Amino acid sequence: MKDYLSEHKRALFIVFSLFVLAFILWKTNSFFEAFKEEERTKMEIWALADKYLVEAGLDESKSITLPLNIIQSNSTIPIILVDSQNNINGTYNIKIKDTLQLLKKAKEFEKQNPPILINLDDGEEQKLYYGNSSLLNKLTYYPLVLVLIFLLFLGLIYLYYKTGKISDENKLWAGIAKETAHQIGTPLSSLIGWVELMKADDTQKIPVKELEKDIQRLNVISQRFSKIGSMPKLEHLNLIEITTQTVDYLRNRSPKSIEFKLEKERKEIFAKINPELYAWVIENLVKNAMDAMDGEGTISISFSEQNNRVLIDISDTGKGISSSKFKEIFNPGYTTKKRGWGLGLSLTKRIIETYHKGKIFVKSSKVNRGTTFRIMLFK
Repeated sequence: MKDYLSEHKRALFIVFSLFVLAFILWKTNSFFEAFKEEERTKMEIWALADKYLVEAGLDESKSITLPLNIIQSNSTIPIILVDSQNNINGTYNIKIKDTLQLLKKAKEFEKQNPPILINLDDGEEQKLYYGNSSLLNKLTYYPLVLVLIFLLFLGLIYLYYKTGKISDENKLWAGIAKETAHQIGTPLSSLIGWVELMKADDTQKIPVKELEKDIQRLNVISQRFSKIGSMPKLEHLNLIEITTQTVDYLRNRSPKSIEFKLEKERKEIFAKINPELYAWVIENLVKNAMDAMDGEGTISISFSEQNNRVLIDISDTGKGISSSKFKEIFNPGYTTKKRGWGLGLSLTKRIIETYHKGKIFVKSSKVNRGTTFRIMLFK
């Protein structure tokens, strides 16, 4: 199953994207202000050229070639010249002809850029109102377009994640169905076996205790699945007792080539647990160890205490796990089995960390030498 972005990675990705977006917007704004200042300088030069032309008049001694070229070179910036009596003296790069509309437009330009005052030699004054060039107007909307592109990109990422999550959920439900069948299969096979023995045994000696264990097992399985999806009640119970009961049940139904070593130095270690779900965790880890050993080897379970926590170590002598896979093995769908669903360790992690507020991780592992899982629970 595909390993989609974790919450931590998604948060880092979004923070990094926001940083890049902020940097681009800042650079765009800096470029915009620099370009705006450049246009201001051009308009000041244009105003000087206009003043020179007005004052030159009919004086043929003054060359008007350069100022005229400056005036004519402006083909992008809209300009409105207004005298002190609010009369329009000239317009450039504007198609509007109505005087009132031009004066209204001049006020709009004033909001964009402060007008440039032109003092003529005869005491008259002109105000040069100018707007942003078409290129500058495009730059004004560029940050908005950039933000929209960013939001669209985030939307695509969200849809990708959502689609992947739905796919994961569908596989998870299929996995739960498979796990249910697998859980029920063990006691059901035993019950069928007992029935066959009873049929073959003329004395009709019924193995009542073993039958009771398998019937109780079916009841436990039912309780386990009923607790998935809701917060279970935790009780202060003896871990060693519950672990021993679970291991004993599995020992009697496992190959004789598997040796179980359960710590017996202490009789009691208490922690806050849900007995059905805790037993499920032990069972999943033991079965996982049995698979890793191909049905032959040693499984050891030990207990220790650290401050207000209880530590449970479950070790095997199996194939081991590469250190690069220590976290990946807990992902839903991860499995090395040809017919596996990769649900056991995922459920185990959920039970310990979500329901018991504890911790489970690979304490150590060496390829072809074995693995040790550690469970940390609160007293």
